[in-house]
Amino acid sequence: MNKNVLNRRDFLSSAMMTGAAGTLSAGSLLTSCGNGKKAALTPLIPESEWNIPAFLPDKAKDGTPLKAGLIGCGRRGTGVAMDFLNAAPNVSIAALGDLFQDRLDSARKELLEKCRQEIPDEKCFTGFDSYEKVINAGVDIVLLATPPIFRPVHFKAAVTAGKHAFLEKPVAVDPVGARSVIATSREALSTGLVVITGTQRRHQRNYIEGYKQVQSGLIGDIQAANIYWNTGKHWLRKKEKKWTDIEWMIRDWGNWTWLSGDHIVEQHIHNIDVINWFTGRKPVKATGFGAHHRRATGDQYDMFAVDYLYEDDIHVNSLCRQIDGCSNRISEFILGTKGSWSSAGTIKDLNGNILWKYDAEKEKNDFSQTNAFVLEHVNLVNHIRNNAPVSQAEATAISTLTAIMGRMSAYTGADVTWEQAMQSDLTLLPPDLTLKNVDMKYYAIPVPGKE
Repeated sequence: MNKNVLNRRDFLSSAMMTGAAGTLSAGSLLTSCGNGKKAALTPLIPESEWNIPAFLPDKAKDGTPLKAGLIGCGRRGTGVAMDFLNAAPNVSIAALGDLFQDRLDSARKELLEKCRQEIPDEKCFTGFDSYEKVINAGVDIVLLATPPIFRPVHFKAAVTAGKHAFLEKPVAVDPVGARSVIATSREALSTGLVVITGTQRRHQRNYIEGYKQVQSGLIGDIQAANIYWNTGKHWLRKKEKKWTDIEWMIRDWGNWTWLSGDHIVEQHIHNIDVINWFTGRKPVKATGFGAHHRRATGDQYDMFAVDYLYEDDIHVNSLCRQIDGCSNRISEFILGTKGSWSSAGTIKDLNGNILWKYDAEKEKNDFSQTNAFVLEHVNLVNHIRNNAPVSQAEATAISTLTAIMGRMSAYTGADVTWEQAMQSDLTLLPPDLTLKNVDMKYYAIPVPGKE
């Protein structure tokens, strides 16, 4: 099995083994143009260094029973548990933990009705310390799906206890948290654990095959990129009289920066991660702006525009928005010296001629499982059962910090460099976190250019 490194610049000290490069060769899906002759390609990196999962079957291999504990029983957390169950034979959900009883009860009911997973009372835990109880409930794997502010603490506890882990993205909301995840990821690798993250595009076959073509040199050296996550408004929870301020914010977590990181971090990280993955680079500087126009709750912006400057003078135009009534677009586009790749699954030359196109119909014929949310867990279980340690957490922390850089720049109106972000002591986790009322004036919408 080949080992994959994060990038050719080797900006991280730890290697990542996400599996063998796969069975399709770099040129196997090329569509020839002109005289039908394929020009010689100059790879961006050797095939042995491709940062991709092993061949992804419909289900992971069978083996010793694996018990997972779910920490965070909301909508995404319940989905994570179901994806895990659909990914492999001989796996189960053995424990549940959430801050709120009603969220735990909802997940427990859904897992019983849809997946025939019955979790006994003694394996169900609530409260801020419920994650510790799940980790110590006799599980092999922890599935981390709480609001991302809690991810670094929960991940550290899981690895300290010797548990494999799945981390939903993003893995932090501030630089202190991102650095913590990087350190814990390296500890996980050193102790032989498996850590997979919820950056599902790295588990989508069309993205993986596009990555192979780009790394083989089909579009030449990467010059620039455009990324978009422009959609309608985000979900919200209106405050109920029985809730304290902190309880309301946690239930409405997708609208509060300290809990979600703002949508550039919580959602747009997917697009940002694609660029970090394909280029094998980290940003040098972020210059951004944003605004709060129509958001009904919270202290976040509902649009961002960021110019990310990467090494080798590569500029990435990053746009994300959550506003109803506007044009929507979720995509990535990378321009090279010889052509371009787009997330639509095509590579074109500089004249617009199609050089390669992903065969989605062939995938449907060859595989019954095309859901990348499930394939993440196929990769997780296969690594565990193959005794092949891996951690995607460091790469996801780098992408998370890239998004945080854009937010920091937009909020302040200042350029933010990679070094500034990495050295920042910014932490958004309250020192005394209890379900209490607080001075809500503290959660003001940021105004750039203001001290």
